[in-house]
Amino acid sequence: MPVIDSHHHFWRYTEADYGWIPPAWSAIQRDFLPADLEREIAAAGVDGVVSVQARQSLVETDWLLDLATQYTFIHGVVGWVPLVDPAIEAHLDRYAAQPKLRALRHVLQAEADDAYMLREDFNCGVSALTRRGLAYDILILERHLPNALAFVDRHPNQVFVLDHIAKPGIAANELEPWAKNIRQLARRPNVSCKLSGMVTEADVTTWTPAQLQPYFDVVLAAFGPSRLLFCTDWPVCLAGVSYAGWKHTVETALSTLSASERAAVMGENAMRIYRL
Repeated sequence: MPVIDSHHHFWRYTEADYGWIPPAWSAIQRDFLPADLEREIAAAGVDGVVSVQARQSLVETDWLLDLATQYTFIHGVVGWVPLVDPAIEAHLDRYAAQPKLRALRHVLQAEADDAYMLREDFNCGVSALTRRGLAYDILILERHLPNALAFVDRHPNQVFVLDHIAKPGIAANELEPWAKNIRQLARRPNVSCKLSGMVTEADVTTWTPAQLQPYFDVVLAAFGPSRLLFCTDWPVCLAGVSYAGWKHTVETALSTLSASERAAVMGENAMRIYRL
C-alpha cells in the first residue's frame, strides 16, 4: 500500500515571511524546495506527499500548484484563498481547472480573535468549499477546540482535517482538557486528524517517544485508524526530529494495529479523504 505524507511545506525563506520560526530553530531558517523533499521521501520509503500552504497568499497557492505540475510525487495541494472575501466564488472559479487543489486552509491559530472561525463571512466561505468538494484543514491550538466544535457543527457535509492533533501542551505533559475536547470533536464523523506537529509542541531537545505515546493513544481511540493520517510537517519537524525519524516514531506508536489498519493511517486515508 502507498505511503503518503499528508502534510509538509515548501518555502523560500525570508525572515519577514517566516518570522514565526524562533532563533533556536535555525536549522529550518533556509529554503526547502522539492528537490530537498524528494531525497527525504526516497530515503524514508514515502511514495507521495500533500503540500500545505505556509503563507496566506494567492501567490503561494499558485506556486504550490505549479510545483505539483512539475513533480509527480506531489499528489495534492492544501492552498489558501481569502474565505472571508465576498468574491469567494470567483476565487474558487480561478482554481476549478486545477485537479491537484484538494483542500484549503486558514491560519486560525494566528488570528487575534479566537472566535474568528465563527464569523459569518468565514463560514460562508467554508460553505463554498463544500459545494466544490474541497476539504478544509483546521489549524488551531488546543484552546480553540471548543470553538472548533461549534464551527464543525455548522458544516455537517464538509470534509474537515484537523492539523497537528490541535497542538496540545505536550511540553508540560498536559492531557486535559485537550483529550476531552478531542474526543468530542472526533464524534463528528466528517472530521479526521493528522498525526504531526507533536515534537514541536514538546521540548524539541528532550522529547521522547514515551512522552508522545499518551497523545497518540488519545487520538487513536477517538478517531480510530480510519480517520488518522500520517504526516511529517517537514521541514518544521526538523527542529526536533529527522524526516525518517518521525516516520519511524509514528510507525512504532501504531505497532499494535493490524497491517490493514496501519496501511490506512500511513496512506490510504489520505488518498480517500483528499481524493488523491
